[in-house]
Amino acid sequence: MKKIILLTVLSIMLGMGGCQPGQSAKPNQDESIMPCPAVYTTAGDFARVIVVRIKNGQDVLEGLREAVKKEGIKNAVILSGIGSLTRYHIHVVNNSTFPTGNTFVKQDVPTDIVNINGYVFEGRVHAHITVSTDKTAVGGHLEPDTRVFTFAIITIGVLDDRCDLSRFDDHKWH
Repeated sequence: MKKIILLTVLSIMLGMGGCQPGQSAKPNQDESIMPCPAVYTTAGDFARVIVVRIKNGQDVLEGLREAVKKEGIKNAVILSGIGSLTRYHIHVVNNSTFPTGNTFVKQDVPTDIVNINGYVFEGRVHAHITVSTDKTAVGGHLEPDTRVFTFAIITIGVLDDRCDLSRFDDHKWH
């Protein structure tokens, strides 16, 4: 199904909605300038689907960034990812007040990639990863120096230009 409605996918991102892109609103505080909806949606079509393969020893995040640049991707949905790693580097939020705090975790341990998902916002990769060993699974925001073991295969659904995601990951967009 080529037509997508991002409401379902984006409802997972509660609290990240806001004013329509391009409108002026002061970050976080003054909603008197432009009242913003609690949930914002946008719709578009997949223009194409790109499958990226990253080989042994390569950095996953850098590989994604290179693919986005090479393919001229502006806005996209990172649909899935599989493979294995020799090292992972992630961060997770560790508080519930602004400014956000982060805990960074870097482990040199062989893991399977259970999933990679996320978005490309105006050419910026915002990816999350879940990895597992035989005993545990962890996940978080993908950071540099996450190294491929066998391979990593990541599928990206490229959105048409009608779909503006430029501020969807801006926590100050209220």
